[in-house]
Amino acid sequence: QVQLVESGGGLVQPGTSVTLSCVVSGSIFSTYAWVWYRQTPGEQRELVASIGPSNIANYVDSVKGRFTISRDDYKKTLYLQMNGLKPEDTAVYFCNRRDSSVLFGWGQGTQVTVAS
Repeated sequence: QVQLVESGGGLVQPGTSVTLSCVVSGSIFSTYAWVWYRQTPGEQRELVASIGPSNIANYVDSVKGRFTISRDDYKKTLYLQMNGLKPEDTAVYFCNRRDSSVLFGWGQGTQVTVAS
């Protein structure tokens, strides 16, 4: 059974930084691409960043230059470092293996609230 456990969110002020973590169990980690998504109430989940097995990363335009996705294959952990946070980054953040959300389901996510 796959478990995705996101953590690291909280209430932060605009302009500050937060690093999210996602610990994966029950799935091979190193040979797959992994993704961070975010969701706000009433909206669909949005792909924020992805990283492949060779560490090639891609980002949605709204976070380019501010967010950095990384992975630790030994720890089976995915990270999202978020700098220069803006109120519009407020969302619940989820991780998942690329193209696997139907198979894996979703973790509980971690809430990030950016407000002064």
